[in-house]
Amino acid sequence: MPQGSNNITHVPHDIGAEFPDNAATIHALKLSDAHFRDIADRYHDINREIHRIETDGEAASDARLEDLKKQRLAMLDETALAIAQVKRALT
Repeated sequence: MPQGSNNITHVPHDIGAEFPDNAATIHALKLSDAHFRDIADRYHDINREIHRIETDGEAASDARLEDLKKQRLAMLDETALAIAQVKRALT
């Protein structure tokens, strides 16, 4: 894709990119844990919204952007906890 194109193909902070060494665990959690799947789906939606705001594709106040980032961080914390619980169960 040429530089300067408005077509977005990569959204930073994808959940898999945040936990690259745990892709298999994240995939397994999405398949086996409905609560985790909901978190991952919400994370994806919020992360894409943040990306649209930051790339000027969507208008939002600074307070709205900050709130979304806090929500994303909380979901990353939940994801890290879920991954840790799976790893503890396997040891």
